[in-house]
Amino acid sequence: MASEPRAWTHTSFTQQISFGPGSLRELSGLLRTLGLRRVLLVTTAGRNDSEDGSRVRSAIGRALASTFADVESHVPVPLVQRAVQQARRDGVDGVVSYGGGSCADLAKAVCFFTEQEMGTPGASFADRPALPHIAVPTTYSGAELTPFFGMTDPSTRQKSGAGGPTVAPIAAIYDPELTVSTPARVSAETGMNALAHCVEVVWSRTRTVEAEAVALAGAGRLVDALPRVVDDPADLEARSDAQAGAFLAGRSLQNASMGVHHGLAQLVGCRTGIAHGLANAIILPHAMAFNREAVPHALAAIGRAIGAPDDPVGAVGALVARLGLPTRLSDCGITDDDLDAVARLASGHRGIAANPRPVDEADARAILEAAL
Repeated sequence: MASEPRAWTHTSFTQQISFGPGSLRELSGLLRTLGLRRVLLVTTAGRNDSEDGSRVRSAIGRALASTFADVESHVPVPLVQRAVQQARRDGVDGVVSYGGGSCADLAKAVCFFTEQEMGTPGASFADRPALPHIAVPTTYSGAELTPFFGMTDPSTRQKSGAGGPTVAPIAAIYDPELTVSTPARVSAETGMNALAHCVEVVWSRTRTVEAEAVALAGAGRLVDALPRVVDDPADLEARSDAQAGAFLAGRSLQNASMGVHHGLAQLVGCRTGIAHGLANAIILPHAMAFNREAVPHALAAIGRAIGAPDDPVGAVGALVARLGLPTRLSDCGITDDDLDAVARLASGHRGIAANPRPVDEADARAILEAAL
């Protein structure tokens, strides 16, 4: 697909994936295999108090040393600090995250800062984590597979991140039964996040051939599955297909960089508090239109993968509407002042700088204005 030869190095992480209905039962065995006896469970209050939350705690069993159930969207820094302190206080030797991307990110932050405090940060893919992390995702963010996390400073409304090779979860359990209670709206938003990951991997300048192939496969599965999930949230086959697409999206992220789309979605989310998945959904077709002339081969491949070879941009825009999501930022209370603030920050964002087409403040403003 590439227009010229490229050199690349593909790095894989030591990860075990358990996939399918009922795979939560694998959790206790994983804990034994890893020798974990004092686990910190990281989740939200709602997930922790749910029937499925009880099942997760039962699966952890006597290894559950502590629960941090205060996770919030965009992972505020003060919560990360509290969770790290709790992990230290309770002497945990591993982490289980249960929930969406914010739960996985906060858990990865605990692992990262614990390694920093111990003076044993991972330097390469060959190192082992100080705190092994098992992720049990209930949405489609992909954070359960990647070695990086983001967190937000509430005072500045800006996002920062960190990570390293040993921060990637060592195992992930994809049990679609645990996603049935996830509201259709949340599933749609996070599913669009996963699709956006696939799109940006395909045009990433740092992608490997495996990442590209996996991303295209993930895009096709997601576009097929997400409308079925929205139409019938209890359809376990649709949920399984969506999770398979999200898994592929997460895997593809491990060997590619994001670009203008995810950069703008992050900045908009930090500025306004809009859910990350929703920002992804609204901005994605406009970012695709912006990059279309710079990476025509990538857009053509995406179009073929999602069954819209003639108009992938239009197809993604139509999918957002089909899922019942807002299609304009203004529908979410975002104003011109917000766009100005985000556009000013765009040039300093590392992800935006990696976009295959250069993006200046005016470009960022134009993309956001088209989405307003």
